[in-house]
Amino acid sequence: MEIDNWDEYRTAYQVARLRTVSAAAEVLGVHHATVIRHIDSLEGKLGAKLFQRHARGYTPTEAGEDLLTVAAATEDQLTQLAGRIHGRGASVSGDLIVTCLPQMSPLMARTITKYQADNPDIRAELIVDTRPLRLEYGEAHVALRAGAPGDDLDNIVQELAKMPMGLYAHKDYVFRHGPLKGMEDIPNHRFCRMSTLNLRAPFMRWMGEHVPEENVVYKCSDTNTVQDGVIAGAGIGFLPSYIGNAHPDMKEMLPSEQSWSSTFWCVTHVDLHRTAKVHSFVTFLKEEAKGWGDL
Repeated sequence: MEIDNWDEYRTAYQVARLRTVSAAAEVLGVHHATVIRHIDSLEGKLGAKLFQRHARGYTPTEAGEDLLTVAAATEDQLTQLAGRIHGRGASVSGDLIVTCLPQMSPLMARTITKYQADNPDIRAELIVDTRPLRLEYGEAHVALRAGAPGDDLDNIVQELAKMPMGLYAHKDYVFRHGPLKGMEDIPNHRFCRMSTLNLRAPFMRWMGEHVPEENVVYKCSDTNTVQDGVIAGAGIGFLPSYIGNAHPDMKEMLPSEQSWSSTFWCVTHVDLHRTAKVHSFVTFLKEEAKGWGDL
């Protein structure tokens, strides 16, 4: 479908963003009747409703939300392009969206805060999610991912760090059940893990291979809830070593093995990789990550 009605898409984007015809008309510098005409025309051409009309304004439908996501990414990329063309590409400012897995959240909070101290014009958003966000649609500028690096040719993938993992239990658990006295003692203990093991994660694969199902007494939806269960004393489980070692009540149950470590990757989209804010943040992030293995 050839797009020959850019003004209508731009109008729909502003209505989806601002939720009222009058606000969109003010931003666009047109009469509100023009906004309504553009919306009606675009919905007719697409054969889908973009908005639910009500007394308080316009609420995007699922199709309208899709338009908002794509248009926002397009606007961001056009803004970056304009900055480069006009020589303002060196400015490190604006919105920076970073996504990471739950177990990375504390490290990323520290990293982003330190980065903003040097770059106060950056407005950061950290999205913690186990699903990979679509960088090509601008859902995030920088992604931290674990496991296989992926083979999307539109993404720039760089190894960031190897995150040591350890097998820990709360001191109250150790008081009640005793320490783990080697591999042969595993059947005598209680364990916490994710409900669905991701066998691409080496520590989860180890858990699946060495801990009998009947000894898993506490299953969780994600790594953060595993951490909560271990800290609550529900059983023995894997935590990032930087969390387990820093917690005063955590006791390491077995010596950490290098094979348990997870490899984390920094992923950026090729269209945004060399923009000032993304390049600046990734450079800072890679330097910070050098010390993560020692925490």
